[in-house]
Formats: sequence, C-alpha cells, structure tokens
Amino acid sequence: MGASASAPESGSRWARRLIGPFTLGHLAVAAAVLLTAAVLLVVLGTPLGTPQGPQAQVPGSGFYQIDEPTAGLSVGQLAPELEGDVDGEMVGLRDLDGQPLRLADLRGDPVWLSFFATWCPPCQEETPVLREAHERFGPRGLKMIAVSVQETTADDVAAWAETYDLRYPIGFDATSAVFHAYDGFGLPTHVFIDRDGVIRHLQYGPLDLEQIATIVEPLLASAGSAASVAAESD
Repeated sequence: MGASASAPESGSRWARRLIGPFTLGHLAVAAAVLLTAAVLLVVLGTPLGTPQGPQAQVPGSGFYQIDEPTAGLSVGQLAPELEGDVDGEMVGLRDLDGQPLRLADLRGDPVWLSFFATWCPPCQEETPVLREAHERFGPRGLKMIAVSVQETTADDVAAWAETYDLRYPIGFDATSAVFHAYDGFGLPTHVFIDRDGVIRHLQYGPLDLEQIATIVEPLLASAGSAASVAAESD
C-alpha cells in the first residue's frame, strides 16, 4: 500500500502532460528551438561592419537607377578631380563652351556637383529647384556644377539650359567618364564638397529646397569662418 501510494510522486514533472500529448519537456525543447532560430535570424540579418559608398546611402524616391550600385565614394573622402579614363587616357570635364571645369580651381569655396540628364524624368522635375537653389546660395559663395551624363550633343544640353534659364555651369560628360569616376549608378546624384575638397554629403535622388538648405548652410558657414580667420591673419 505505502509503495503504490508514493508512485505518482516519483514520476518526473517533465513527463507530465500539459497540452494534449505534449509534456513540459516537449514544450521546453520547442521553446529552446524557437529561441535559437530567432537568434540566428538576428545574426544573419545584421550587416558585417559599416557599409560604405552608395550602400550607405539609400536612394530616395524618384532615383533613376541606370547601373549596378558599387561600393565607392563616401563622406569624408577627398573628392576626385573632374576627369575620367577614356580609352586609357585621363580626360577632363569641359563645359558646354568647351572650357575646362576643375575642382582645383574652386578650392576655398564649397562645391555642389549635380549629376543629371535631360532625358531623366526626376531630373526634369528637379530642375526648377536647382535653379532656385543656385539663385539663393550662389551669391553667398556656393559653386554649383551640373554634370550632364549620357547625352547626345552639348548643343542639346545647351538648348535645355536656355529653355529653363539655367545660369550655373554645366559640364558635358560625353562618355560618362566623370560619372564613373564618382561611382555613379543613377540620376540625379548630388555630391556636396567643402572648401577643402572633402565630400560632406552624398544624395541619391532628387532634393527639395529645405533639404538643400540643411546641407549647404553648414558648408557656407564653415567657408565663411575660414575666410574671416584668413583675413584677420593678414
């Protein structure tokens, strides 16, 4: 009698049925499997290191991708000169009148490079914004250069500029060599460079005036402060 009465107490609590045929032990194993799977998903979904170049900048709406993204330029890097390799020879960017455009000539002022194409729908929509931004910030020292990519002739781009009354310099990147030197993969692409030639902002996709002001104002302030210090030292 005593032995048979104590039998239920000697059974393992893990063997007791809790839900249908499942015991506490079954449920514990299932919970452990689910937890392990969740941890693996988090680990596999976490990037290794900090992404650089275009991968670090998610293209915004309206970005017209024309090539595969590449891990290229990044903020803090010295901006490449406006030239690119054409059949093994470095060729510099020229404006619509054939005059050379060089970043070295603009050192000391913040520079805004805007890669675009007249056939690119988001670039077309953005054009009035760029014109207004140039009118607002150009007199304060911002040097803006638009770079025309994959166009037929410089005359076509000149006609576009005249139609929209664009007063900023436009470079004719006939072979897209400069665009490739800047690791471009879509349009519009904007590169903002400080007075020392260092890239401070990369933007993939159209900008509005508020965004432009947020990017440009610190560059102008920094350039102005540096100019004041230089004047006082003289």
